[in-house]
Amino acid sequence: MAKGLAKRIIPCLDVKDGQTVKGTNFVNLRDAGDPVSLGKAYSDAGADELVFLDITASNEGRKTFTDVVTRVAEEINIPFTVGGGINDLADVERLLYAGADKVSINSAALRNPELIDSIALRFGSQVCVCAIDAKYESDTNEWICYLNGGRIPTNRNLFDWASEVASRGAGEILFTSMNHDGVKNGYANDALAKLADMLNIPIIASGGAGKLEHFKDVFTLGKADAALAASVFHFGEIKIPELKKYLFNEGINVRLQGIH
Repeated sequence: MAKGLAKRIIPCLDVKDGQTVKGTNFVNLRDAGDPVSLGKAYSDAGADELVFLDITASNEGRKTFTDVVTRVAEEINIPFTVGGGINDLADVERLLYAGADKVSINSAALRNPELIDSIALRFGSQVCVCAIDAKYESDTNEWICYLNGGRIPTNRNLFDWASEVASRGAGEILFTSMNHDGVKNGYANDALAKLADMLNIPIIASGGAGKLEHFKDVFTLGKADAALAASVFHFGEIKIPELKKYLFNEGINVRLQGIH
């Protein structure tokens, strides 16, 4: 019998100009549909949570589309995390008011780490998800964190930064491996397992889902608490009810309520 907290399956809506898009290694974006109808479909299909990332907000220096957030929130009945262009507490407040349950910060946290402390203090750690986009650089044998949707490298190492994020009060870490993003060859399980062993907050794995086995591996080998995926769900390659039944049969504790 599966033990421990249920592992979560989280579809991710990467939104650009009001439409859901998906790329490979953070580039070559293609249209994946309307975020409101996709969000509702995932909520109805038994997803545990939904993540909505306005992927060009930070780079374009603007705020996340609050109206789209509200429209998605009205259609779903699962926890809803929103990220993109969040720079201060007023942005967090605006998105929570629009219907988000949690906010995901990434570039702003790297530029101003105190923002994590402020969000945790004001709204509670459970509201603060710190997203980390990192790329494995084989020449230096190091995972380097990137800003602005994977456009700008920093001098921060994944593991040092993740440790600081946790100590500042983030409730969860959403780690995307840029090397694995959209490639569908599996998650960065070695790095994920290292994060899980180091930290005492949940780790959401992102980047690399291509088949059912990849989800099993990310929970067993990668020790992740949740697995996030986009294109395999958006384009119907993997259906959430089938995925959850598969995981359950593999001895992984998943929530099966509402799945037929």
